[in-house]
Amino acid sequence: MAETASLEELEALDPTPTGPTGSAAAAIFLMTLGDAEAAEILSHLDPHEVQQLGSAMFDVVDVSANDVDSVFDLFMTKVRARTTIGFGATPRIRAVMEHALGQERAETVLARITPATRSRALDALRWMDARTIAAICEAEHPQIAALVLAHLEPPAAADVLQLLPQDRQPDIIYRVARLDTVTAEAIEELEEILARESSKVAAAAPATVRGGATEAAKIMTNTKGGTDQRIIRSLNKVDKAMAQKIEDEMFVFDDLAKLSAKNLAALMQAIDGELLAPALKGADPALRDKMLASMSSRAADTVRDEIEERGPMRLAEVLEAQKQVLVIARRLADAGTIQLAGRGGEDYV
Repeated sequence: MAETASLEELEALDPTPTGPTGSAAAAIFLMTLGDAEAAEILSHLDPHEVQQLGSAMFDVVDVSANDVDSVFDLFMTKVRARTTIGFGATPRIRAVMEHALGQERAETVLARITPATRSRALDALRWMDARTIAAICEAEHPQIAALVLAHLEPPAAADVLQLLPQDRQPDIIYRVARLDTVTAEAIEELEEILARESSKVAAAAPATVRGGATEAAKIMTNTKGGTDQRIIRSLNKVDKAMAQKIEDEMFVFDDLAKLSAKNLAALMQAIDGELLAPALKGADPALRDKMLASMSSRAADTVRDEIEERGPMRLAEVLEAQKQVLVIARRLADAGTIQLAGRGGEDYV
């Protein structure tokens, strides 16, 4: 919001190199304010920002008068650089529109141009623990559970997913993957549920776009203990194409950079040069160098020559080659030959 500083803006209060910086500077600034003013600022920060800033406030010790002065000096410098344009813009725009077009026509125009705002009910989800959210989801229709997961950050959504009954997990992930445009009615229903279950005040919300295979894959990537593969196996029985789409999103070509030298070398031995050259054609230079370094010098030079000789290639050809490399990587992982790192911060086979 315009009138209230974000954590990034507070952390921008970086005084001289010898003084407090980052979160420490923001913590000093907040601690010089009254309780009400500091609380008002904190109320507009995200949960992880509140935790970060709260920890910094506990860590601030032995603050000198010079430190406080430098923080306030920089704060005043940044305030002077700001303008009031954009502060409280919505009421002003509405007044101008109504004066120019009349109330009825102004409402029609504003309905088309007003930016979508996030529901306060959905914001409330970010402050709930995984068990509370899972309890709400378990009592509701799987479509509601999918909508809830799609609006959480992937790590939090993964925690909630794993707390739900195992037989419901594939269905919910499938519904997340199939989500597209979420209607205002669906959001309103979710708000009513959250208001009833968590005593949070619900607010109206416009249609929004969440979900899809990418969102489902992000959630799955953050699960642990083999949950991802168990759900994929179940989804394969329901919708093989969707299961494949989610799995493709879960491990992409750039993730090969996370492989150990041993695993990458084993993968390179299983890939034909005819396939490797186009796959590396569009790869990130750092990843390309790492993959070539895992090969013998002679083999690497051959692939480099092949890349040069091919000249410009269609993106579709490059992506198809990279997809085939990932197919080989998954096959080797399933056989236990290599381990693919990256899911939920762990290695998996």
